[in-house]
Amino acid sequence: MSVPSNLKYTKDHEWVAIDGDIATIGITDFAQGELGDIVYVEVETVDETLDREEVFGTVEAVKTVSDLFLPLSGEIIEFNESLESEPEKVNSDPYGEGWMIKLKLSDPSQIDDLLDDAAYKELIGA
Repeated sequence: MSVPSNLKYTKDHEWVAIDGDIATIGITDFAQGELGDIVYVEVETVDETLDREEVFGTVEAVKTVSDLFLPLSGEIIEFNESLESEPEKVNSDPYGEGWMIKLKLSDPSQIDDLLDDAAYKELIGA
């Protein structure tokens, strides 16, 4: 199971890559493994400004539908539209082509509340 050391993580099994005031967000390798084959990713919050912990979309697997919670407050500026036709990218490349949204941060200090790779590995027992 992959847990890249250059990313931040949430207790909701999302990863966050920070580049200046832009965060790229997806679900972790652990999360996609727990969900199983992902068949649909829905994000209808592009151009909306949401608070941390608000639902920004859903991911649908063969067995279940899960809400996606925003790990940081900000404006959702982009959705990975390739997931509309190829949602399985979340399973095959969760930290690369399977990214979900890009967010313009409204409160960069919230980054300090995220987990580092060691804390996330402890959370999932890796």
